[in-house]
Amino acid sequence: MKILVTGGSGFIGSTFVRLALARGHRIINIDALSHPACLDNLADVKSHNEYSFVHADIRDRKILESIFDKYEPCYVIHFAAETHVDESIDEPLKFIETNVTGTLNLLECSRAYLNANNNLKSFRFHHVSTDEVYGSIIDDSEEKFTEGTAYNPQNPYAATKASANHLVQAWNNTYNLPTIITNSSNNFGPYQFPEKLIPVSILRALAEESIIVYGDGENIRDWLFVEDHAEALLLLTETANIGRIYNIGGNNECTNLEIINTVCGILDHLKPRITGSYADLITFVQDRPGHDWRYAIDTQLIREELSWTPKVRFREGLEKTVKWYLNNQNWWHEAAYHAKIRKGLRK
Repeated sequence: MKILVTGGSGFIGSTFVRLALARGHRIINIDALSHPACLDNLADVKSHNEYSFVHADIRDRKILESIFDKYEPCYVIHFAAETHVDESIDEPLKFIETNVTGTLNLLECSRAYLNANNNLKSFRFHHVSTDEVYGSIIDDSEEKFTEGTAYNPQNPYAATKASANHLVQAWNNTYNLPTIITNSSNNFGPYQFPEKLIPVSILRALAEESIIVYGDGENIRDWLFVEDHAEALLLLTETANIGRIYNIGGNNECTNLEIINTVCGILDHLKPRITGSYADLITFVQDRPGHDWRYAIDTQLIREELSWTPKVRFREGLEKTVKWYLNNQNWWHEAAYHAKIRKGLRK
């Protein structure tokens, strides 16, 4: 299959690209290389015969049109997005331009390409989104997000992803564009940019910096190992039903404080401090605006329809992640520098 991947140099995108190439697919990766993306994420496949990289921005429709004409994909999987919630609060316009307008450009290019190719029957447009579109579960009930849960985004990032989801559904309904949407829970694993909870906690611990916890640390997330996510996405390229929305989760609900304490415990074992535990570095700060209380994903649909379940147990995945950051300091030093959060990290 010839797959056009947007944002394939990012965290989840690069994991998908490596897996798809290993399974024999042809990959065209277009990426603007904004700060969460990194060419080093795909250094091991850059010379692969079935891999092509195009430095392009999804906000530029003319470039996108030329890419569709040149490569003639039969599948588009759309990862490209601004994703950092804190940054979306400070710079919401950037998120609207990329996550909403960029998605619109891709939908329109896909529609034109499909019309020009006599409605190529194998074509699919797959938008990779987030459980944050559903908003927050505000109590300790057993409620979980299903594919039918109404959208209720609580921060600018989530609002732009919900907007993009609505556009994708509208293009399916109005123009018969064959689309798929997936909303996943929080991903973690190797190559995650050091601005998210798990990698930034690992790096701050190694640098003997304060490990920041918003509020009381009791906010709950469902955690999905990125390689499990990539497996689910690749399965969907072959078997998903057009027009469907699928929730993809790890069935691993933990509080932020539990996550950080577990990371500290793994580091205590793998790279002990001279004195004390890394947990001694935990520092509580004022909660951030728009901080959702709990996310929980119901994965019944993808489990029953496609027989997919996550394979990597949470503790196993977290240990793999910590070991990867310990063994890849050159990668994260460079990433941290570009993220402008290098203060306190070892050089």
